[in-house]
Amino acid sequence: MTKLEEIEQAVTQLTPDQLAKFRDWFEAFDAARFDEKIARDAKSGRLDALAERARDDYRKGRAREI
Repeated sequence: MTKLEEIEQAVTQLTPDQLAKFRDWFEAFDAARFDEKIARDAKSGRLDALAERARDDYRKGRAREI
């Protein structure tokens, strides 16, 4: 059995309360990982072109401030 299969099996055996707590934990875990990736991409310059396009669209009236 693979590690993933073991995790899947364990999750199926959680009580509703445990599943809710796991879901909350995983959502926060996943969001933190996503935030870290965005921060790495921003620091490396991978988002510069996207940001410049957004600024250009705003200057040309094709976007509005949020």
